[in-house]
Parts: sequence; structure tokens; C-alpha cells
Amino acid sequence: MDAITPRCDFVFTGGEPLADLDALQQMLDEIPTTHKVYINTTLPVSEHQSEADILAFTEKNKHKITCINVSRHMQKYVVESNDGLLSRLPVPFRVNCVLYKDYPAANLVPYLERFGTIPGASIQFRFDYTATTPENLYDEEGDKILQDLKKIARYTGLDGCRMRCGFHFDYHGMELTYHKTLPYSTIVERDDADGVTYDILYDILIKQNGDIHSDWDGTPLDVDAYEKVVYEPYDLKWLARIA
Repeated sequence: MDAITPRCDFVFTGGEPLADLDALQQMLDEIPTTHKVYINTTLPVSEHQSEADILAFTEKNKHKITCINVSRHMQKYVVESNDGLLSRLPVPFRVNCVLYKDYPAANLVPYLERFGTIPGASIQFRFDYTATTPENLYDEEGDKILQDLKKIARYTGLDGCRMRCGFHFDYHGMELTYHKTLPYSTIVERDDADGVTYDILYDILIKQNGDIHSDWDGTPLDVDAYEKVVYEPYDLKWLARIA
């Protein structure tokens, strides 16, 4: 895959990538430094893995890790490490929080204040991707989360593409993003000029057993066809900036 797409980003997600530091280290060692590397994690601490272990691992790999996306949800689903660990990370980090339909809006400000004092912190609220459609991806008036955020933070602009978008805010100097993405990674388009149908891929998934998929529903990637891929510019762009 590196030979085919030597500049793509790698995202390690779960499950929990930091549950087995030795296995993750093996994979990181195989990734050339031409790639950006992101890790989605809860920063798990247990009797078998200490904060010192996590800090040592990130220090060792700080030349490769572009950003750590730390899950911190309003409604807790798993045991979380101490928030103080975030400020000690030797790599950039961002706090990720999924807001489901029944999220407690009254807790938004306390949640933001919780991380507002941590140096380097930024927050990304995420819409429930299973409920995202092409019709509501860019919806603003009917999006309750967006309207709630506009009441408590300064809206600064919108970026996006056919697959995902981000509404950007400033909360007392802390960067805040509201992210929405479609629940699949392949868009099929037909060129009316020549009648050719194209699969436009945004994500490629490599599973734990090494299988390579072109979508989240288990669709196998046609690697032979992918080797002959025609690249188009990634169309994520700023659609609006608010002074």
C-alpha cells in the first residue's frame, strides 16, 4: 500500500490501538516518515500499563505521530485516564467527543471548561456518523448541535468536501470544531461525457488480519485496480471564513 500511495495518511483506530504497545510499535516501524500518522485512543491506563508507559511510547515515536485523537465523551463508556496526562504528551493532541441525539446540551460549557485550561488542547465534537446523510451533511438550520454551539462559542467558518465537513469555532482562545462525516468511504460517480463510472475512495481500511477493504461495510479492495488508480485533488476546502 505504501508503494501505491506513498503520501496517504495512516489512522490507527479501534478497538484500542494503545492496548498493545508492542504490536502498535511493530506497525509504526513499518510506516515511512513520508506519511502523517494519527492515533484514535482513550489513552488507556491499567494495572498492566501506566501513564509512564504511554509517555515513553509517545516520546519514542514523536517523530512519526502527527496527532493523537483522545476520546473523551460526555457520557462515559470506558475508564478514562487522568486528564492531566494530556498536558504531558510529547505530541500534539485533540479531544474527540461524539454527540448523540440525546446529548446533555447543558453540559457543553462545563465540558469545554474542563479542557480549556490544558495547554495545546483543541476539541472536536462529532455528529453521530450513523445518522449522517448527503442531505443533512451541510444542514445548518435543522442541526441542533450546530445551533447549540453557536450560542456558546464564536463561529469562525466552514470547510468540507463531498464526504465530510467541519464547522469551526473559537471558545475563549481554544480551537473547537464540529465534524460531520458520511458513514461510508466510497462515492460512485458517472462521467456524463464518456459514460465511465468511477469509484472515488476517501478511506482504505486495513483490518487486524491484514485484509484490505475499500469501505466500512467489508467491501474488499481490488488492489490490482487500485494500482492503476487515477488521482484527483482532494477537495476538502474552505467554503466560508468568518472574521
